[in-house]
This record gives sequence, structure tokens and C-alpha cells, in this order.
Amino acid sequence: METVTLWRPVGPEELALIREADMRAFPPRLPEQPIFYPVTTRDYAVKIARDWNVPASGSGFVTQFEVRKDFLDHYEVQEAGGQAHRE
Repeated sequence: METVTLWRPVGPEELALIREADMRAFPPRLPEQPIFYPVTTRDYAVKIARDWNVPASGSGFVTQFEVRKDFLDHYEVQEAGGQAHRE
């Protein structure tokens, strides 16, 4: 089974919920953020955590996880402002 590594920047509250799930699941999406946005590079995740999570909550974290490639093949990678910013 082939997998792809993805990253997701999170704030302290979301990280606490991930820990409550034994680091095996992300929490349900919030009504104001209904879409789950993993990103394709660690560098981009670090930038989001630094630029968005830290100002919003005082700290930011980057999670890393594997997803089956055959599952991801159903989704199109999007660019958010350039090739270095893919999600």
C-alpha cells in the first residue's frame, strides 16, 4: 500500500483534541472552518502555523501523517498563491 505524507498546522486547542484521540484522528471540523486543509510540504505547514496559529492562539504546531495514495487520488491538489503553497 503506497502512502503520501501530508502536514497540517494546528493551534493548541486542536492539538489537545488530537492528543485525546491518541494521535490517531483529527477532531470534527468547526462550523466556521468546515473544510479540512492538509498541505503537501512541511515548510508550508510551518509557515501557516507561524503566520496564522501563533498570532491567533499564542502557539502553533505542525502535525504529520500518512494517507493512502489511492484515497488521495480522488482529490485534486490546489495551489494557494503559488507552487510552494499546495494543499
